[in-house]
Amino acid sequence: MKRLVTLAVALVLSVQAFAQSDYVPSQENIEAREAFRDAKLGIFIHWGLYSMLATGEWTMTNRDIDYREYAKLADAFYPHRFDADAWVDAIKDAGAGYICFTSRHHEGFSMWDTDCSDYNIVDATPFGRDVVGELADACHRKDMRLHLYYSHIDWWRTDAPRGRTGLGTGRPESEVDWDSYYSFMNAQLTELLTRYGRIGAIWFDGVWDQDRNPDFDWQLAPQYELIHRLQPACLIGNNHHMKPFAGEDIQIFERDLPGENTAGLSGQQIVSLPLETCQTMNGMWGYKITDLEYKSTRTLIRYLVRAAGRNANLLLNIGPQPNGELPAEALDRLREMGEWLRRYGETIYGTRGGIVAPHQWGVTTIKGDKLYVHILDLDDDCLYLPTGERRVRSARLFDDGSKVDFTREKHGVLLRLGKVPDTIDHIVELTLE
Repeated sequence: MKRLVTLAVALVLSVQAFAQSDYVPSQENIEAREAFRDAKLGIFIHWGLYSMLATGEWTMTNRDIDYREYAKLADAFYPHRFDADAWVDAIKDAGAGYICFTSRHHEGFSMWDTDCSDYNIVDATPFGRDVVGELADACHRKDMRLHLYYSHIDWWRTDAPRGRTGLGTGRPESEVDWDSYYSFMNAQLTELLTRYGRIGAIWFDGVWDQDRNPDFDWQLAPQYELIHRLQPACLIGNNHHMKPFAGEDIQIFERDLPGENTAGLSGQQIVSLPLETCQTMNGMWGYKITDLEYKSTRTLIRYLVRAAGRNANLLLNIGPQPNGELPAEALDRLREMGEWLRRYGETIYGTRGGIVAPHQWGVTTIKGDKLYVHILDLDDDCLYLPTGERRVRSARLFDDGSKVDFTREKHGVLLRLGKVPDTIDHIVELTLE
């Protein structure tokens, strides 16, 4: 097995790191945050050995598969239809500004040519190709930002700490070694941030696994400092379901819009960092052959709009098939979302959450002196907007430019729409004084 040839360097960097409690983002990082906010739509890609089982990305722990038996999947992993250019083309055509790819999920399998372990897609599979490398090359050539998901937990490595998941995979407790595992992670992060060009963000997941052991120290501060030293503009997000820690650059909400908590994972306080909500296109993150309950394009567009109205991005997930192709159902929805965004993207891209708070009827977005009123669910032909001190100079339908009648009220404006809206998103453009 390959030895952790870069571990010593990474460990020294970690030990010498300054605490991120004193973190001041660089100018490049601040600019990257604003570019991130402007993008509004990203595509999440969950892909690993678990796609071969076609039962979702948590199968290893859900079915207590022995880690030595699970590793045998690699010997048959040959995604011969993987085409990084085709992926990026489809995602770019959908109007997305970035891709977030699972470089290493909880199953512990690395999707790049890492020197830290033979358990990777180049050394352990007949496929023998560096997926992260090919995807990074395609993204850089096609002006698509690449973010990398990285799991803090590992159900395969014997030195990884045990939380509440992965307990039935047969690993001996006697081999747990936090120093070894922490060094391994930092060495891998060093590889990802020095071999594949500019990386837009590192998207961490798994801190929640130790929620039964609140005193467990993931040593995030020196790890974050390592990342920011290697690439100052690289954003750090952590899907820990808590208020962001010092050193993080974006705030993540899982399966819910900011301010909502229907899934029970997003009750944390909302802060002033750039916001992102991750959501699945169907039911699972990883490929599941029986999961054909794809959300309609209408539902996905409205979710994107509601996210933008809450000043957040939507990171929309797809689970590629074991042969490397994106499912046809996902491609259909990407194409249809792209068609909608080419027509209405001006009201989404580069905007911020509007001056009128989100309501059941819809949301507002704002850019310059334009306030875009996104009417999604309204059972009336009139709508009152509390615009406060901001006076409205004119109102028109974004779709065809026709004038919308309105009356200025003391603290807002009353729109007279003429009919009950019945489109995916009935957009009224208000010009503010």
